[in-house]
Amino acid sequence: MWILQGSSADAEALTFRLRPGAVKTVGRAPRADFVVDAALVSRLHCRLSATDDTVEVVDLSSTNGVFVNDKRVKKANLAAGDRLRIGRVELRIERKGV
Repeated sequence: MWILQGSSADAEALTFRLRPGAVKTVGRAPRADFVVDAALVSRLHCRLSATDDTVEVVDLSSTNGVFVNDKRVKKANLAAGDRLRIGRVELRIERKGV
């Protein structure tokens, strides 16, 4: 299982869990699978797809972009220890139950 946990002051309460095979959307709209109600987050900001080995993030044409380890990406594979930033919210990627 993959854990995405808030690592900045305004995201401390955010924790999302992804099992291998899961595909989830992240955004501030109520229809997003993971709702992040924060400044600079688009309604449907990005999509996360989990496998046993990685989590893929895809920018869904967000206004302010998706950043992995401070680099703007359209699509990227995440590993344990990576930092995912959407808007001003930073999430740390962890892998549990390896």
